[in-house]
Amino acid sequence: MFSFNGNIVYMNISVIIPVLNEEGYIGKTISSLNIGSDEEIIVVDGGSSDHTVSVASRYTDMVFVTRRGRGHQMHYGAERAGGRVLLFLHSDCILPENAFGKIREIMCDDNISAGAFDLRIDHPSFCFRVIEAGANIRSRITSVPYGDQGMFMRKEVYQEIGGFSDIPIMEDIDIAGRLKKAGSIVFVRPEICTSPRRWLKEGMLYTTLRDWRLALSYSLFNVSPEKLINNYKDVRK
Repeated sequence: MFSFNGNIVYMNISVIIPVLNEEGYIGKTISSLNIGSDEEIIVVDGGSSDHTVSVASRYTDMVFVTRRGRGHQMHYGAERAGGRVLLFLHSDCILPENAFGKIREIMCDDNISAGAFDLRIDHPSFCFRVIEAGANIRSRITSVPYGDQGMFMRKEVYQEIGGFSDIPIMEDIDIAGRLKKAGSIVFVRPEICTSPRRWLKEGMLYTTLRDWRLALSYSLFNVSPEKLINNYKDVRK
């Protein structure tokens, strides 16, 4: 499960990518990872109607098809992962340089249950800098990362807390709440880079306020994910 090089522990890392109609993004995301012998890529498709599966299959033999649902898909991949560390990566996100090295360094500390990256949105507009700052401040204050921040954790911790819940939305906030009880959650720089497509398609202000409202409704007022999903439009359709 892990090897030694000097004083550094090289934990095997499984990168789990849930996908749905992502033929335009998945190839770029996987090719950016620079996978070595201590990493594996697991792509879990939720029933794409485009060429996502065939594109992903060019880069990894571990491509699975199951029913739709990001939480379900990520749990499906985690159950099949061979790595000691699990990294959950959205298909339109690019990790920073030496991300695997930083993850290994952090995961050597047993007091840390999980980690995630600060967020950067791939667009030059100053408005996105404001959105990034708000997202990064929020996540550090609450210790609750969103899914597009590249959450990672040791597999043993993932199993102990029960993994991702099979819910239609808020799976990232749900698991973060349980991870906080298992240990501290740390945030890493440099940032993970995510696509601006959600904000560009639905509007920056609307998307930002909608996301905050959904998160607060779930976290503070216990509104069920089944009700919240009616207010969330999936840009991958």
